[in-house]
Amino acid sequence: MDIIVCKFGGTSLADAKQFKKIKAIIKENPARKFVVASAPGKRFAKDIKVTDLFLSCYEKAVSDTDFEENLKRARERFEDIIRDLELEFNLDKEFDKLRNHLTNCPDKEYMASRGEYLNSMILASYLGFTFVDPEWCVCFNEDGTLNEAITKRTMSAALHPLSNAVIAGFYGADINGKIRTFSRGGSDITGSLVACAAAADLYENWTDVSGLLAADPSIVESPKSVEFLSYRELRTLSYMGARVLHTDAILPAAQRGIPINIRNTNRPNDNGTMIVRKLPKGEKRYPVTGVAGRKGMSVIQVEKVMVSDGSGFSAIMLDILKDRNLSFEQCLTGIDSITLVIRADLLNPCKEELLKEIEDTLNPDYIGLKENISMIAIVGEKGTESSDANVKVLEAIADKKIEISTINQGAGKLNLLVGVPDERYEEAIRAIYSAIEEN
Repeated sequence: MDIIVCKFGGTSLADAKQFKKIKAIIKENPARKFVVASAPGKRFAKDIKVTDLFLSCYEKAVSDTDFEENLKRARERFEDIIRDLELEFNLDKEFDKLRNHLTNCPDKEYMASRGEYLNSMILASYLGFTFVDPEWCVCFNEDGTLNEAITKRTMSAALHPLSNAVIAGFYGADINGKIRTFSRGGSDITGSLVACAAAADLYENWTDVSGLLAADPSIVESPKSVEFLSYRELRTLSYMGARVLHTDAILPAAQRGIPINIRNTNRPNDNGTMIVRKLPKGEKRYPVTGVAGRKGMSVIQVEKVMVSDGSGFSAIMLDILKDRNLSFEQCLTGIDSITLVIRADLLNPCKEELLKEIEDTLNPDYIGLKENISMIAIVGEKGTESSDANVKVLEAIADKKIEISTINQGAGKLNLLVGVPDERYEEAIRAIYSAIEEN
C-alpha cells in the first residue's frame, strides 16, 4: 500500500501524551504520508475544547467585553503541548495576531478555525512534516458552500510535490480570502478530500472508539462492533445519529472507491471498522448492520380523497414547504394521504402559519400534527429486504406496546424507518437491537 491519509480527531490531539501516540502510529507505517489534524479536544469530562474557548473569545469581542482570560486559557493549552513535547515553537506572533483580530474585526469562522490551524502547525513540527494551510487549497463559494471540484484540483497541486504533510482540518477560504468552516466534525470532510487529492489507497479516521458500534452504547449495553459496512450504510447511520464520522465525509472517498478505516488512537492494534463499496468475499453478511435514531421530530398528516389522482396535490404541498425554505426528513404518500416528517426545531417557529396555509390552500379532509417523535433507522445493505428481519423488528416494538407513528422502507431496501414517541425512544432502540442481534 503506497499512500494512507490519516485524520486524527480532537480527543486524539488533546495533549502531548496523545501527540506521542500519533507519532508512534505514523512511524509504524511509512505509507501514512498525509495527516489531517483537528483542534485539541477535551482531556477529561469537564474540560473545555480549544475551539469553544476561541468561540467564547469571539462572543466576548463582539459584545465588547474582555476576552483576554479565555484567550490566555487557549494559549496555555498549546503551550502545555509544546513544553511537554520539548519543541521549539513560539506562539507570540500568532496570539498577537489573534488579539489584533478580536480587537478590530472579529469573525466567527476565523476564530473557530484557529484551533486546527495552530494544532496542525505544532503537529507538523513534531513529526517533521510540511504544514499545509487549507486556506490555500480548500475552496469555498461565496455563499459558504464547498467548491469540491476546485478543491480537489488545488489540494492535489499542493500535495503533489510533498513527501509528507500535516493539513489542518475543518476550514478553508472563499474566493475573497474569507475563512470558511464546515459544520462541527468537518475535519472528517477535509480528510476525505485529502484522500481523494492524494489518490490514497486508504483513508484512516482515528478517533476514540474502535470503529462503529451496532447501536449507541449509552443506550444498549455492550453492542457488537461492526467489522465491515458499505458507504451507503455508514452515511445513513451517521445521518441518523451514529457519531463516528461526519455524514458528508463519506461522499468524496466513496466517489473514488477509497476504503475508510475507523480506528482507535488509544487502541491502535484494534482493526476497527472498514467502510467499503462491497463486502469482501468470504465475509459474513448480516441482515442488519446497525440501528440509530434521532429525537425531536414532528409528523404532519394530511388526508384528502384521491390525492394521488394527478391533481397536483402533492406538488402544491411541497411548494408550500419550499417557499418557506422548510426541509423535511421524510415524505410518505398514500392514495388518500401525505405524511411529512420535519425536525421540530425547524417547524416550531412557523408551525401555526404552516398548518393554516395548508388548510387554506389545499382544503384537506383532515390535517393532524404529532409532536415529540423519534425516527429510528434499522440499516442493512439489502438486509431489510428480508421479511423475517422486518417482522422481528416490528414484533419487538409491538411486544413493548410502543406506538409506531410512521413506518417506511425505501425502494433500495437499505433501511427500515420507524417513528416512535420520544419518551419511548431508548426503550425502542433496546428492543430493536435485541431483535437484530439474533440475526
